[in-house]
Amino acid sequence: MVTPLQKMAPLYEDYVNEVSSSGTNNYHTHMNNNENMEQQALKVANVLQTSLDINKLIEMFAEKLADFVEHDSLLYVHKDEDVELLVGKPAINTCSYQVTLLEKSLGDVTISRHIPFDQNEIKWFESLLCSLIYPLHNALLYKQAIQTAYKDPVTGVNNRAAMDTTLEREVELAHRNGAALSVIMLDIDHFKRINDKYGHLAGDAVLKGVGNCLTECIRRSDIVFRYGGEEFAVILNTTDIDGANFLANRIRVAIEKRNFEHDGLNVNITISAGVALLEKDYEGKDLIEAADRALYQAKDAGRNLVVVYDPKKP
Repeated sequence: MVTPLQKMAPLYEDYVNEVSSSGTNNYHTHMNNNENMEQQALKVANVLQTSLDINKLIEMFAEKLADFVEHDSLLYVHKDEDVELLVGKPAINTCSYQVTLLEKSLGDVTISRHIPFDQNEIKWFESLLCSLIYPLHNALLYKQAIQTAYKDPVTGVNNRAAMDTTLEREVELAHRNGAALSVIMLDIDHFKRINDKYGHLAGDAVLKGVGNCLTECIRRSDIVFRYGGEEFAVILNTTDIDGANFLANRIRVAIEKRNFEHDGLNVNITISAGVALLEKDYEGKDLIEAADRALYQAKDAGRNLVVVYDPKKP
């Protein structure tokens, strides 16, 4: 189902009455009036069903829609899924619809251009939006499945599989653009003692609490991962070694001051961390290995400490 979010004002017919007879209108619909809207919507739906990638899907829909209704931009927004995709450049006249399936919102679709849309174009827009419903539903389910596969179930942060994918991309971008890239590897000190003393549920609560603390401390552009066991990692793009060291110590202090609660118990912990900077000859695995070496140096030096990896030292 598609539901209009706003009425068109002014309509195309009103616009035509205001322009001079010598004026030109560059917008027109590419359609044969004898064509059946349902048949065209079915053809478009068949094309849209070829992709589960929501970015590609919206781009394809904007391209197909342009064959019937010219527009300068198409905006898709789904607030609950944190999705906002824009194709083209927004203009002043808009037409917006909410797409729903079984009374569940699949998001809002807005098209815009410099002159108003006429009633016939709006009908075409409505008809073609119907072809988007099931492909969009499937793409959202796919997106949710991917996100679930990349999330650690205990902490809610990204998991090791997500880290491997993200690190490969970030290293490639950093080398290509000559940008700084740093990694923090951190480990909860004496975590086994927590499990032995308070039980594994308390240990899980501490892990989740650490994940929350990390998320609170970082920037929006930084990414947190549970690397494995009681070890976490933070990827910091466009961040030099001094910035990464500063953040690592900020995290260390924040965790040391926090009370981690579980079933009426307060558990206090500390963390050790290693920080490393991407070097010109590094691959992703080299960066992680460098940060891991610094982490174990922090452990050997007494814990509750941040150590910066020095590539000049063995």
